[in-house]
Amino acid sequence: MEIKRLILGELATNCYIVIKNAKCIIIDPAANSKQIIENCANLKVEEILVTHHHFDHIEALTELENYYNINHNSHNSNSFKYTIIKTPGHTPDSLTFYFKEEKIMFTGDFLFYHTIGRYDFENSSKIDMLNSLDLISKYPDDIKIYPGHGRSTTLGEEKKYFNYYK
Repeated sequence: MEIKRLILGELATNCYIVIKNAKCIIIDPAANSKQIIENCANLKVEEILVTHHHFDHIEALTELENYYNINHNSHNSNSFKYTIIKTPGHTPDSLTFYFKEEKIMFTGDFLFYHTIGRYDFENSSKIDMLNSLDLISKYPDDIKIYPGHGRSTTLGEEKKYFNYYK
């Protein structure tokens, strides 16, 4: 499985194109639908996944849904196996997509390199964030984390900081 990272939009949001056998999934279509479409050329787009619905993660969503005739988060891919983990805190609808066989998680704005997502927004919740961290801490340390902003990391590296957030 190949992962392309596009850094898009005014908040430098990570948009991922996950590729396997000439098929792909777009994760968090942040902005610039033309650039996303160009990076998916010669690939069959099977799904569009959204980790949460803040503007910087979905700016190109409607245009891509129309272009590919796909509704986001329909979870009907035959080519990609993943689990959906509800990880509220940053937003009530925050989702993490876990590709167990590849040991990969796409965490959106839930978990970043050496930090977690903000929970001081109107619909955010520190209690939900702490519960999500407890949930995710049960997963193996060697999982690679692909966050909504910034560089990738591993779950084991991030677990070192979980107690600081309490």
